[in-house]
Amino acid sequence: MKELITKLNKIFDNRLRLGIMSILLVSNEADFNRLKEMLDATDGNLASHLRALEKERYIQVHKQFVGRKPNTSYEVTDSGRKA
Repeated sequence: MKELITKLNKIFDNRLRLGIMSILLVSNEADFNRLKEMLDATDGNLASHLRALEKERYIQVHKQFVGRKPNTSYEVTDSGRKA
């Protein structure tokens, strides 16, 4: 068990990032508001962790309009699944 923890990618040493990846791996896709609610995170905090995961190419961002409202959703990339 200790070996698994020591091999954990450093980007996942944060509770929110690990939570984001866990949700996306189970759900395949989730929008910003769902992640915010499930993780009990602030907009700014969640956005910064999502950017970090996007920068590493572990997640992919999809921006679209639902009706007249913008909607941002996220999904795990192949690199993210391997990480």
